[in-house]
Order: sequence, then C-alpha cells, then structure tokens
Amino acid sequence: MPKPGDALPNRPVFAVILAGGSGSRLWPLSRQQLPKQYLALNGAVSLLQETIERLQPLIAASRVLVVTSETHARGEAYHTLLPYRTLLEPVARNTAPAIGLAAMMLREEQDDPLMVVLPADHIIRDVGQFHAHLEEALEVAARGSLVTFGIRPTRPDTGFGYLRAAGASPAARPVERFVEKPPLADAERFLREGGYYWNSGMFVWRASVILEEIARHLPELQRVLEEMQALRRQGAAWPEVIKLHFARAPSISIDHGVLERSDRVMLIPADIGWSDVGSWQAVHEIAPKDGQGNSIGGNVIALDCRDSLVRSEKRLVAAIGVENLCVVETADAVLVARRDQSQRVKEVVDALQCKGSPEYLSHLTVRRPWGYYTVLEDSAAGFKIKRIEVDPGASLSLQRHRHRSEHWVVVSGTATVTRDRETYTVAKNESTYIPIGVKHRLENRGQIPLQIIEVQVGDYVGEDDIERFDDRYGRTDEPKKG
Repeated sequence: MPKPGDALPNRPVFAVILAGGSGSRLWPLSRQQLPKQYLALNGAVSLLQETIERLQPLIAASRVLVVTSETHARGEAYHTLLPYRTLLEPVARNTAPAIGLAAMMLREEQDDPLMVVLPADHIIRDVGQFHAHLEEALEVAARGSLVTFGIRPTRPDTGFGYLRAAGASPAARPVERFVEKPPLADAERFLREGGYYWNSGMFVWRASVILEEIARHLPELQRVLEEMQALRRQGAAWPEVIKLHFARAPSISIDHGVLERSDRVMLIPADIGWSDVGSWQAVHEIAPKDGQGNSIGGNVIALDCRDSLVRSEKRLVAAIGVENLCVVETADAVLVARRDQSQRVKEVVDALQCKGSPEYLSHLTVRRPWGYYTVLEDSAAGFKIKRIEVDPGASLSLQRHRHRSEHWVVVSGTATVTRDRETYTVAKNESTYIPIGVKHRLENRGQIPLQIIEVQVGDYVGEDDIERFDDRYGRTDEPKKG
C-alpha cells in the first residue's frame, strides 16, 4: 500500500470540499449567513478547517478547492475561507453542478486528476483509519470506479440515506441499491438484514470518470458544462463563466443525478468514528460528557440533570432535574428540545423564515471582511443601535442609504470618514453625522481596532438599505450592510 503523501505519485490528487449547506438543524448556533461548517463545534477551529487539516499529509491545503456560495465568501465566512482556493456559486444548485464544474476546472489544470469530494461539516475521530481507507479508495478510483464510503449503521436512523453493498468483504465492493431516508420500519429491517450502510456523502473518482457519468446520466447538466467550457476556451475567466451560466444548471444532487443510475459505484466500509453532526442529538453523541451523561458548554449550572446537552454562548443557563434535553442559548434565541426530537429544529427555522424573523438569518453579532458589528437595539420605532469594530487597515465600502441617517460616536481608535467629497478624522469621544442619501465610507487607518457606536434613524433600518459604489472585498453587487 502507498505511504501517506504518495498514494498515486503518477496521478495528482485534489480535494473538493462542499461547503454550501445551510446547517439549519443546528439552529440557533448555525444561521443561514454563518452555517455550521464555519463554526467550531468540536474544538477550537471550524469544521471546514478540521476537514482540510485531516487530509494532510495525503493532500496539501494548496490542492484543496472549497465550493461555497458568494454570500458566505463575501460575508461572515470571509476570513475562514481566505487561506483557501474557492469556487463561488452565485446560486445554490445542489452537489451535481458543483462537482461537475470542479471536475472541469481541475482537468484544465492537470491531466485527469483524482478528486476526493468531502462535505465540509463532518467529524471523523479516527483519522488514521480514514487515511487508510482514503488510500484504498484512491487506488480503486484510479481504475475507473466511482468510490463512496459507507458507514456501518449503529441504529435505525431515518435521517440518513442507505446503501446496500454486494458481499461481505471489508474491501471495496459494488453498490447494489440506494435508499433515500427510509421510514423507521425499513431502517430497522436494514439493520436486521445487514449489508446496508449509511451514505456518508464522501466520494473519490477521476475527474474524467465523473464527467463521463454526468454526460451519460445528466445530459441537461452536461450541456451547461459544455457551454461553460466553450466560453472558457475563448479566454473568459472562470468567475465570468460561472456568473453567466451556473444558474442554468439543474438543481440535483450527485447521488440522485448520477450515482443511483451508474453501474460503476464501489463502496468501501469505513469504521472511522464518523458523524455528520446533523442534529443536536448528534452533537451530544460525539461530545465529552460528565458522569451523568451531560454535555455542558459555556456558562452553565446543571443540577441533577442526566443525558442532556446544555450549551450557553452568552448568558448564564441554569438547568435543574432535566433529562434527555437539548438546551442551546445564544444572544437572541434559546432552543429547548427533547434529544430525540432535535431533528425537527429545521421546522423552527422554516417557521422563522415564513414569519420574516431575522433570527433564522444571522446572529446579533455579524462578521464582515472588515471586522464585525453587534446589534444592541432594534426598535420598531424607527431606530437601530449598533456597536461596530473595524480591524486595523480595513474599511467599509463606499455606500449610501435611501431610508436612514447614521450617527457615529468613536469610543476607541480613530476613524477616517469620507462624506461626499470630504474626508476627515474622528477621534475617541468625538462624533459625526451621515445624512440620508449621502455617499460615505468608514476606515481604520490606525494600528488598533476602531470601535464606534452607530445610531441609525429612519423610516426603514433594514440591512438591505444599502447601495455600494466601491468595495475592496468584491461585494458591490451584494445588498448587505458594511
């Protein structure tokens, strides 16, 4: 078997990390603008960074391509994504278009490389065994197969798709059947019968092979990819090509669109301590626990509690005599759910979205490429108060607002303010005023963070009341604050 780092020295290996999901089942910690792949749930770094780091030394970070949305990349995930190469989707189109486009891009750079395709938001506790399975998968994929990793089920879970593999060998073997999230009775039967595995969503194949199978089974997607390739050959840059054509691709997963129809799929059973972290129940399962089976995080007091997850992000949470609960607190929301009902959190997110409530979208503290802001007060009476921190050397976009004025009080550092054609500085304990409709920019040219208190006043103080004219972070087409 090859040694780590040189699994197939004659064929380059790349990783494609799928990081476009919404992570709604881990609300209220995960929000649409900052989903779980960009959060640290299992340590000090984000799940995305964990995913990339566990590939080393087999695949260096320089050979990683992260597929995510423009909104994430130019918003709250900006700094997390900054070290990595990215493929930015202007609209969500599920996994098949993303994988097809990534394969086409990589083939342009290398002669038919191997692709390791991984979700950004999974946890793997046995990294050594993962590397061993990955080396095996690379060898099988090099011979022309589409390789997937199957997880041996430990319970009849209805939240996973299932794969049935031929035979009982621990080595790679053909996939005979795909089953999408079965009812409980079927999941129980799969465990009794054996031979079924959870679909991990992790794949390995040659770029040419997945493109051949897309052409065979998804001709509609193939036509879009061909048009993109033709424009690319005319000299267009990839961002231009993607912006013009990607939205026309069908929205379909690689499983439904290709793998379920292909006769080239092989499964490797993978006992690697895997979790998709798809619910708070799953977080409880992988987290360290006390003697009563509780997973406690943050400012929490738990008295006579058992088998519960209690997590505080800001305020003190006190729990007394509870069992089998998930309690998750953030600055603007609290979730209380039975552990066996935590899959239903998505229903809460859907309800918030239908109501137009902002809690599904973002936290009170929102990261931006230039720093962050925290909403201190959001009143229906026509005003909003924020604390804004701008990193040294950073600046907000040149912008204006149609419905609100802004009053800025500097509490730390020195602000450089552009207001129409005037540029001036505002020192600590000084203030300035931005009238409605006036072009303006806030900059921190100093060496320490700039902190201001902003008071917005107007008939509408929503985050989409912004028109950008110039922005160093490429967000002039995105209607978001800052």
